[in-house]
Amino acid sequence: MRTKQEIDKEYSCWMEKASELHAELSQLDEKAKEDAFFRDLAFGTGGLRGTIGAGTNRINIYTVGKATQGLADYVNSFFSENPSVAIAYDSRIKSDVFSRTAACVLAANGIKAHIYPQLMPTPCLSFAVRELKCSAGIVITASHNPSKYNGYKVYGADGCQITTEAAAAILAQIEKVDIFDDVKSMDFDAALEEGLISYIDDSVYTAFTQKVKEHSVLFGDEIDRNVAIVYTPLNGTGLRPVTRALSESGFTNITVVEEQREPDGNFPTCPYPNPEIREAMELGLQYCAETGADLLLATDPDADRCGIAVRDGDGYKLITGNEVGLLLLDYICSQRIKHGRMPEHPVFVKTIVTMDLAEKIADHYGVETVNVLTGFKFIGEVIGRLEAEGRESDYICGFEESYGYLTGTYVRDKDAVNAAFMICEMFAYYKTRGISLIEKLNELYDTYGYCMNTLHSYQFEGASGMLKMQDIMKAFHNEFNEGDSIGGLDVLKVLDYSKGLDGLPKSDVIKYLLRGGSSVVVRPSGTEPKLKTYISVTAGDSKEATAQETTIVSNLESYLK
Repeated sequence: MRTKQEIDKEYSCWMEKASELHAELSQLDEKAKEDAFFRDLAFGTGGLRGTIGAGTNRINIYTVGKATQGLADYVNSFFSENPSVAIAYDSRIKSDVFSRTAACVLAANGIKAHIYPQLMPTPCLSFAVRELKCSAGIVITASHNPSKYNGYKVYGADGCQITTEAAAAILAQIEKVDIFDDVKSMDFDAALEEGLISYIDDSVYTAFTQKVKEHSVLFGDEIDRNVAIVYTPLNGTGLRPVTRALSESGFTNITVVEEQREPDGNFPTCPYPNPEIREAMELGLQYCAETGADLLLATDPDADRCGIAVRDGDGYKLITGNEVGLLLLDYICSQRIKHGRMPEHPVFVKTIVTMDLAEKIADHYGVETVNVLTGFKFIGEVIGRLEAEGRESDYICGFEESYGYLTGTYVRDKDAVNAAFMICEMFAYYKTRGISLIEKLNELYDTYGYCMNTLHSYQFEGASGMLKMQDIMKAFHNEFNEGDSIGGLDVLKVLDYSKGLDGLPKSDVIKYLLRGGSSVVVRPSGTEPKLKTYISVTAGDSKEATAQETTIVSNLESYLK
């Protein structure tokens, strides 16, 4: 963190050299100036993410340029022959500007930039990196965050978000770069003319769509594809790829939420464009009620997360990310077993904050469960290891509680296009046989035991918020030990991932295993100024679980003030 004197010096430098942002800089009061300059925007395994605006702790053409110069230096040090980087961007404010900024810096450093000619989902970037055999990839997105945010995610040559080691190496290069004096750039049109920048051909997007459709597990089973679907891309990138994959597969009875159809980084009807949040689904639910639809699908702005709601009596019920994952895992496993398509050594991958009930389902079908740290890139890394061992086909699916799913290996990140396709297939399969997803979910709970999973997020803005969040995490690492209790449940085991566990990288995450199969996970968000608590309660029924969960939350929140 910078001192006030250092902040003032940095501010003066930007006033002198950041001409495009001079008007905004001149309007900053002392508090806003401190927040904009108290640190450099953090670069980690998630790349950059922050508020759009002027300053070192903001995302703008200068911070994007500096990050890209560091990435270029890294790429040129590891890829001496024909280095190249694929670039995609979403519907957020300035995403197109930041993507072109990155392309111009790469081109000036002799690195071929392959850029999509129009906005594309994050999984399409992962696919392009592998399809075009690129050295790295960049996607400009802040995923599901509010409109004031944007971000810059970096992918490795394997199509997976960069590893901790790669992030550290890129950061080391970034820290050598003076944000105004050391960033190389060239004119976009001139680079296009010279072939240093090229637009990604539409055949790549078509190949991606084909791969999505190849992961059906019907294996000849008949389904009624005329299910009535309401779909909302939440003003993001999902409209074209999701509707194309579905319609080409026979799902044509689709009503799109008009107010959320077109890309719009202001997200006027859903200030928090996250399918995990009910408010983001409200318009879609209204459309369902008006049209009598069977299923609501929603994808976030960069179309890597997918949320759903299904008819439940006279209304509609939102199904959580964990529950959709359980349903997909059971559907895929049962279909593979039924048709003799299960690999000899099948593997399912989940994150440590994802519902543990999934492991019971996998065990039932003889499928190995691999648990990884929070973040889909760790699931992607497992796929990469299986590929290196000649076992790529052993991967049957992976998911995380935050509405991310993947049933194939053609990309190495969560894919809402794939998820929407598989969910529609699963829904139609069961509906054709007179079974609702609610009924199927209840059947799973009856078989494996009832489990409730909830997520609670706590905001800590600015420099003071960051320090407070760090202090709270230190307290959690020391507060509860085996034999203590949380919410009246004994702590049976403490899993402190900051020390490295089960061969996983060190991460500031702590998990408490509680009596009766319940658990609590506490961790800071990797992309927002938030602390998150993940609570899993095993109980006899929903009422009992809700009461226990409320007690646990109350206990935890006494440490979060």
